[in-house]
Amino acid sequence: MTLLEAVYYLVGLTSVVLGWYFNVRYTHTYHDANYWNYTKMLFTNWAADSAAQDYVIVNLVLLPLWTIVEGGRRGLRWAWIFFVMSLFTSLAFSVALFLAFMERQLRYNRSLAPSDPGGTARANGQFKASSTA
Repeated sequence: MTLLEAVYYLVGLTSVVLGWYFNVRYTHTYHDANYWNYTKMLFTNWAADSAAQDYVIVNLVLLPLWTIVEGGRRGLRWAWIFFVMSLFTSLAFSVALFLAFMERQLRYNRSLAPSDPGGTARANGQFKASSTA
C-alpha cells in the first residue's frame, strides 16, 4: 500500500463515519425522515441550493461516467459499483475508494508491464491502456 492509497482510505473512512453520524441524527430528529424529505431539505436556501445541485450533478452524472469510463480504461473490473456504493454510503467515501482502487490497479498494471515485453497481457485484455484520439 502506498502512502497516497492510505490517505484515500483514511479520507474515505472519515467521510463515511461523519456522514453516518449526521444521517443518524437526521433520522432521530425528524419523524418523517426519508429520501424524499432528505432531498427536499438539501434545497432550503440559496447557499444550500448551490451546494446541493453540485452534489446531485456530481453524484448522479459525473461519478458514474468517471468511474465506468476511467475504471474500464485502467482495467478495473466492476467500476460501476462505486456509483452504487455512493447511494448507500457517501459521495466522498465512494470517490476516495475509487481513487484508492485506481492507485492499486495502477501498481498492478505496472507490475505486469516489465514482465510482459511482448504485450500479451494487453492483447489478452488483462489490462487496457488509455486510448488516444
